[in-house]
Amino acid sequence: MTPQETYEYWLKNLKEGDPLKEELLSIRGNEKEIADRFYQEIVFGTAGLRGICAAGTNRMNVRTVGRATQGIANYILKSGLDKGRGLVIAYDCRYHSKEFSELVASIMAGNGIRSYLFPSMRPTPELSYAIRRLGCISGINMTASHNPKEYNGYKVYWADGAQISGKVSDGMLEEIQKLTFFDDFKKMPLREAIDRGLVVMLGEDIDRSYLDYVESMKLHDSDDLDTDVCIVYTPLNGAGSIPVRTVLAERGFTNFHIVPEQENPDPEFTTVGYPNPEDPKGFELAEKLGYQVGAEVLIATDPDSDRMAIELLEKDGKYHPMNGNQTGAMLIAYKAQGLKEQGKLPEQAALVKSIVTGDMGKAIAEDYGIHVFEALTGFKNICGRIPELEKKGYTYFFGYEESIGCAPGEAVRDKDGVACAMLVAEMAAWCKKQGITVRGYLESLYRKYGYYREIEESIVLKGMEGAARIQRMMAAFRREKPQTFGKYKVYKITDYKDGYEDIPSSNVLKYELGDGTWFAMRPSGTEPKIKFYYYTVSSDPKESEQRVQEIRDIVYAKVNAVE
Repeated sequence: MTPQETYEYWLKNLKEGDPLKEELLSIRGNEKEIADRFYQEIVFGTAGLRGICAAGTNRMNVRTVGRATQGIANYILKSGLDKGRGLVIAYDCRYHSKEFSELVASIMAGNGIRSYLFPSMRPTPELSYAIRRLGCISGINMTASHNPKEYNGYKVYWADGAQISGKVSDGMLEEIQKLTFFDDFKKMPLREAIDRGLVVMLGEDIDRSYLDYVESMKLHDSDDLDTDVCIVYTPLNGAGSIPVRTVLAERGFTNFHIVPEQENPDPEFTTVGYPNPEDPKGFELAEKLGYQVGAEVLIATDPDSDRMAIELLEKDGKYHPMNGNQTGAMLIAYKAQGLKEQGKLPEQAALVKSIVTGDMGKAIAEDYGIHVFEALTGFKNICGRIPELEKKGYTYFFGYEESIGCAPGEAVRDKDGVACAMLVAEMAAWCKKQGITVRGYLESLYRKYGYYREIEESIVLKGMEGAARIQRMMAAFRREKPQTFGKYKVYKITDYKDGYEDIPSSNVLKYELGDGTWFAMRPSGTEPKIKFYYYTVSSDPKESEQRVQEIRDIVYAKVNAVE
């Protein structure tokens, strides 16, 4: 059907008084809006759904969420696994997150599948932890992570605690696509489901267990730390507020400050707009507070507290953002050094990084004898490698990617902003005890391993036209197979569309230009944009900065020439 025909189909099938129907009637005659809402079904992609909350097949609403949930329930019932093991459901601070989570629980109960439901918002890493802690089959988190306020999402996890992929993801998608948006999904009223034991409300026990796990990752005790180091933290109105504050208080940090305007839940994200700690604009209020209290380190987590970013006070008296490559490299070095000093660094330790993550962390890891493996972007792929590595005799050490995501421990199979916030705070306290700053620690790593420089940027192209142009960009580079970019020779082109070595298929191109210089490009799996990654390394920081900027400018001009 055409978008207009699908729009009319929805109007016909929605009952009078349904808010979705009233919303659709309000856009009658708006061809562009109707096309954008109905030109496709919302994609069950990177471990679930993500989109703008509104009526339509390409939107997050009770129909799209209900259909996905019934499809997943059907998959679980056909899996042969004990449905009594159930699944864990969490949600964040966004509009409709609680409503959608309760809808998921009601549909699962209607299918005879038990759910463990958190009574209020919880961080994504706690959901991942709870799945394995409770022995569940699956987990679902209603969150759009760091997307703008208009969005919500639906992250799906499997029994290993990682986001779904491969056969599980494909099997769920197959069951979902068998259903229409207007099938009668099996539902049980939430109150009845609770009374019958098909929905179990989780209490403080699982919170305590998760926090104990986070604190168990400490590398130094208080005698080795100066816990008076001044730190400012913002949860960006999300789920990290309580767990991060709790952990740092229990670890004895005495000069810890939280941004008051962003301490509590706010689905409007009134003081931040775009709640992505990867964007320096998200640190505006943290910087203001930091200058007031004299903070050395600023920490931010996104609304579901899987992502974490930091800013450091530098010699110019200003705060400067650290990207995911820099933060990851520091944490890798800090953890490897700490474990080695204690004689606890495993002989067969394994680090997993994404194919578009920089190589500084790899160089540090290999210097400590840690084996380095690569995976596709996303922690369903990074943490998804843990089971196979364990079977081969490796001990998981660390996983990370350039987009401010780290998984520092094995029990959480996803990014863990809470654990990373604790480790950054501890690292800052350790550095202060050593008489150096965190920035000084990073500089020492640069002097030892080389001055790695990187640029990551995106071109945002929304809607049908934007998606088509992104496809044309990728097609143009594949068709032309450029052998040079300005004065830089292309030594190797890796196209992941058909897979590469032990990396599955993905729409990613990587160009290696020699001397540790390379760039990659890929469409985002969760947002309407195409992403670019530029990297280089040199013993001279100025040379690194000049080279990476030259590569970026050459490639960017070529990309923009694609109509």
